[in-house]
Parts: sequence; C-alpha cells; structure tokens
Amino acid sequence: MSSKTALILSGGGARAAYQVGVLQAVADILPEGIDNPFPVICGTSAGAINAVALASHPGTFREAVTDLGAIWQELSIGQVYRHSWGDMFRGLSRIGFSLFNEGVGRHRPLSLLDNTPLWELLASKIQFSNIARNIEQNKLHALSVTAMGYTSGQSVSFFQGQPELESWRRFRRAGVATDIRLEHLLASSAIPTIFPTVRINREYFGDGALRQLAPMSPALHLGADALFVIGVSGNRNPKHWGKRVPVRHSPSMAQIVGHLLNSAFIDALENDIEHMERLNTLLEVIPADVREANGIDLRPVRNLVVSPTKAVDVIAGRKVRYLPRSVRFFLRAIGATAKGGGATAASYLLFANPFISELIELGYQDTMWEAARIREFFLPPEVDLDQ
Repeated sequence: MSSKTALILSGGGARAAYQVGVLQAVADILPEGIDNPFPVICGTSAGAINAVALASHPGTFREAVTDLGAIWQELSIGQVYRHSWGDMFRGLSRIGFSLFNEGVGRHRPLSLLDNTPLWELLASKIQFSNIARNIEQNKLHALSVTAMGYTSGQSVSFFQGQPELESWRRFRRAGVATDIRLEHLLASSAIPTIFPTVRINREYFGDGALRQLAPMSPALHLGADALFVIGVSGNRNPKHWGKRVPVRHSPSMAQIVGHLLNSAFIDALENDIEHMERLNTLLEVIPADVREANGIDLRPVRNLVVSPTKAVDVIAGRKVRYLPRSVRFFLRAIGATAKGGGATAASYLLFANPFISELIELGYQDTMWEAARIREFFLPPEVDLDQ
C-alpha cells in the first residue's frame, strides 16, 4: 500500500478489549497475505498495550491479531493487579499514610492497586526488540506510545520509527524519539491513583489520556495520511445523544469519578475526531491550488472511525459481579454499580473474561457490519478480493 494508514488506539482500561474484536474483523475482511495494513501505530493508555503488541509481532497482521486476542481471552484480573483483601487494604493504607508525608508515597508511587502482575505479564508476552526489526524490514514505519509527565504537565508521545522521523514540540505536547520499552507501556496505562506512576529518565509519567489535547496528532507527525480510529465509547452513536435517564439520587462518588475518567479517556478523542471532520469538510471546498497560493499548509485526511454501537457502561453494569469480592466491596462503597449509577468507573477495572469476551464480540460485529467501507478504505479499486 502506497499510503501510510495509521491505527489510533485510545485508552479505557478493560474497555480496550473492544479494539481486539475490531482488529480481528479487519484481519478477516482484508486479504490474508497483508503483512501490516497499519505502517503507523499509535496507542494511549490500555490502547498502548494493544499497539505495542501489534508493532512487536514478528508475523503477519492476522497472526499478530490472533495472538493479541489469545492474550485478552486468557486474561484474568489477577494478571493485571493484585486484589486480595490484604492488597486492597495496603493500597488504602498507603494513600492514608501519605497524608502525613505531604501527600507523597514514602517508598513507592501512590496507587490503590498494585499492578506488578501486569509488568510480569507484558514482559513475558511482548518482545520489544522486534519493533526495531520490523522497522528495519519496512513492515512498520513508526510506533508511538503517549504518556503524561506529572512535573511538566506535557503529553509526551514516545516514538520509535524510521531514521528520518524527527521529534516535535507543540503547546503542552511533544514527540520524543526513543526505543520503546516496558516502562513506556506501563506509564501510558497508569490510570491516576489506581495504578502507580512510572519514572522515565528524570520525570514520573502517568496515563497518556490525561491532557492529551490532540490524540490524532502523533500519527500525522509520524507521516500518516489516513487514520483508522477505534474508540471505546458509544457516544458517537446518535441514538445515545440527549438520552434521558431517570434521576434516583444525587451523583455517587463513582459517578463523579466515572465522568472524570471519561473526560480523559474518551472526550478528547471524540472532540479531535469532530474537529478533523469539520476541517476536512472545509478543506474539500477549497481547491488545492488556492490553498497552496494562500500558504494553507493543510490537507484533508482520510479517516474511518469504529466505535461501540452498544453502551459499554450498560454491559459493565451487568458484569460487575465477576469482579473479586474485595474489589466489589470497594466499588460498591463508592457506588460503582449499575444501581449506584457508577458502572463507568467499574468498567475500567473489569478485566474479567465475561466482560472482555462480550466487548471483543461486539467489536467484531460492529466492524463486520462495516465490511464494505473497510475494504474501500484499505484497498485500491484494482485489488481483486477473490484472489
């Protein structure tokens, strides 16, 4: 493929399982021999895990997606974070004792949960050395993982790619060339106060969705001319707009936290997509020669967005019961249940197979319904799909 299509994978904790279903459907729709339909891969938060797993795989795109799906289907909550009663109380104690130390953790960064199992899982499943090999073989143009620096307040996109790619700096966001390591991955997916921050060089970094003003910008800086975006919210579905929900009580703590998380993980991406679509519409009515004559260094960007057709929060509300008792006790206390209206917050921690499997199936179905658009987006007219 002559064009550079970028894969944009957003964050959302366990919601990122939806991305796996979408990618499985894309692999089934496209011809089997394609090595990688995404020369540029950009991931944030949990989406960064999927991004790096794809970019570091030595095989074809179909093989990479198959292996990624196997990781998610075999995943258990204990492989992501420790959840015994003792672990939960230790996390709460660390946060409580930090109040006597100016709010700072004494021996390790503050967090409610210990995600050491996730470090161990990713270290065993992902071969980071393959990223450079895929770049050398021109199977990959660039990979980026975005994290947020707690000292600078900047959204930093760490990227590894072809030698001609250069770092960039914009308002509150920057691109830094480096070899992607496990630390970048865990920093990008460190949900605030839930998972510990990670020190990279001289700064502590946390979840990349925080303060990410332009989620699609890294892909364009890395040379992409088309964007395939996978969201993790059904908000783009018009039938969800303005939907009235009966008010049973004042907002629970989990409802408030859920909206704060959504503002970080979902709203920025959706706003960026809307901005891009409006800009594309404007540029399409301005002839290319007029844009060039007036110094307008902008061009329409082909894009295709796939997002859930069903409300993920509703699915999460039905699956909360699959969480460990210790986690359910904590979530119930803050109202993170369907009855308490805070299932959104629970969905970010629901790394349970029933929730993951339903999201993967939903992602697959949503994408297969768009099979014709997928083929048109990826394949030029002269490609014979029957070969």
